[in-house]
Amino acid sequence: MEKPDLKLKQKYNRWIVVLSIAIPLVVAILFGVNLRELGFDVKPLTFLPPIYATLNGFTALLLLTAFWAIKNKKIVLHENLMTTAIGCSVAFLVMYVAYHMTSDSTKFGGDGAIKYIYYFILITHILLSIVIIPFVLITYVRAITNDFEKHKKIAKFTFPLWLYVAVTGVLVYIMISPYYV
Repeated sequence: MEKPDLKLKQKYNRWIVVLSIAIPLVVAILFGVNLRELGFDVKPLTFLPPIYATLNGFTALLLLTAFWAIKNKKIVLHENLMTTAIGCSVAFLVMYVAYHMTSDSTKFGGDGAIKYIYYFILITHILLSIVIIPFVLITYVRAITNDFEKHKKIAKFTFPLWLYVAVTGVLVYIMISPYYV
């Protein structure tokens, strides 16, 4: 087994900090920008929500399969599945921002207990989707820099958090989809 590459890890750590701050800020800023309201002639990308919800579901399946792979010592499969899960999450984020930059926000129309359940799932999904960014990046960097002991320690937290974000992303879509115009 190779020794951890500390210089490479330090280089990546700077990027982890930058991305962990920049991604939520950029998403928050772009979320508030509607290109149509700014006069751009763009069609609403209303076809995207089921696609990015499917990506969330696919990410959840990738995470579960990667967990199975590592438990069965299928390391290369685990690596490939995790890299694909990161790619799916990035694709989700790009589509999510594109949808919100071209379409009006959809209001949840449910009443009673389901409304509180929806907002609990939505709020925890949003908050944990911000929290998970540095966790995923740190976990990934520890793997690619061969710091497997520390990788295992943080992956115990990253995995359930990321899985929760992926699954609740699907639930949020299912719950709000009847209210899309």
